[in-house]
Amino acid sequence: MSEKFDVVYLGSGHGTFDGAIPLAARGKKVAVIEADSIGGTCPNRGCNAKITLDQPVALKNQVANFQGYGLRGEPTIDWQANFDHERDVIAGLPDMIAGLMTSAGVTLINGRGTFVDDHTIQVADKTYTADKIVIATGQHPHRLDIPGTELAHDSNDFLNLTTLPHHITVIGAGYIGLEFANMALTAGSQVTLLMRGDQALRQFHQPFVERLLAILVEQGLVLKREWVPTAIKSTGDHFEVLSADDKVTTDWILDATGRQPNTANLGLEKIGVDYTAAGITVDDHLQTSVAGIYASGDVLAKDQPKLTPTAIFESQYLTHLFMGDTNAPIKYPAIPSVVFTSPRLAQVGTLPTSDTHDIKVTVNDLKDDWFRQTTRDVTGHNLLVTDDQHRLIGAAELGEQAENTINTLLPAIQYQLTPAQREQLVTLFPSIGAAVWSAI
Repeated sequence: MSEKFDVVYLGSGHGTFDGAIPLAARGKKVAVIEADSIGGTCPNRGCNAKITLDQPVALKNQVANFQGYGLRGEPTIDWQANFDHERDVIAGLPDMIAGLMTSAGVTLINGRGTFVDDHTIQVADKTYTADKIVIATGQHPHRLDIPGTELAHDSNDFLNLTTLPHHITVIGAGYIGLEFANMALTAGSQVTLLMRGDQALRQFHQPFVERLLAILVEQGLVLKREWVPTAIKSTGDHFEVLSADDKVTTDWILDATGRQPNTANLGLEKIGVDYTAAGITVDDHLQTSVAGIYASGDVLAKDQPKLTPTAIFESQYLTHLFMGDTNAPIKYPAIPSVVFTSPRLAQVGTLPTSDTHDIKVTVNDLKDDWFRQTTRDVTGHNLLVTDDQHRLIGAAELGEQAENTINTLLPAIQYQLTPAQREQLVTLFPSIGAAVWSAI
């Protein structure tokens, strides 16, 4: 006999628990099936671990900027202690998230779930049925399909390093590749970054990306563009990454060539759920090709950034849909993105392209702003995009506080505030918020 629920979620990350908790609290019978750590990638081996490791990196770079400006003597990063701190920060998160769910009335089921039919999930020798099922299984690291790929490591392995190798080679120039290269470089490793093409962070404003790469190169990064790995070999105490006409000798290899949706071994083919290499296909209500089966989070095939805030928004949308609060299609808000390097790179909204018309683009040199001088932002730029009614519609920044700048500007972009409405926002002074608003 199957246990019956109103909603069953496959996976327990942000694509699940941010919606499952309020859904259960409002009286729905909800179950969450998880074979791994509660909370999914972000709390356990993603955002939380990454930003914890990065805090000393960001501070070290800021202290370096203040040499001769009130500070003397640069600190060094104790990576073992940094790793221990990371473990302390994230160790309690799975139990905390599980506690939030169970306190709200969610039933947690440990094990791997597979579809039996369009209303039934099997876990080991038990089955669970539901009116609605949400697939929120996330993604996993992509691995290069070349000889010797097993000699490389993924992002999970990097986050578990207790000591940093002398020389690290990073393959890939997306979020993970740039962020981890920056960390290792600042912490004292020699780092080589291999880019398959000529552009890094392709979804970001390229002039700022190029400046970021130049800064990292100035700090010692060895950057190789249009470098396609063909094999990895072990040579005694070292490894070699080979291309058609070159090789890199290194101590440790990070395969940062992207992430892939977790769609395998769920039984999707059996029940007819459509998916591609980009993820599960859904309609404008996040429903799959099978009625009553939905998907949220990074497992989706979508144009929006596959980020934690996107998954949270989707999960909460499904809660409102299932409770009857709305029957409207999902309407995504402005979703910001940030790369946690030093300096940070962040952006949101409409950015200039060769096809962009009827907009005004203003680029500000951060070194020219008096408040940025107090924080020794020695490099970086801010880009603001306004429409023909002088409303802010997009922004990007390369700077030490870029994430705070974009968060500050986000309401103006999301709600299309007019200049008169922006004047009604009185910020604390002096602060980064005041500096940001005064530049518009």
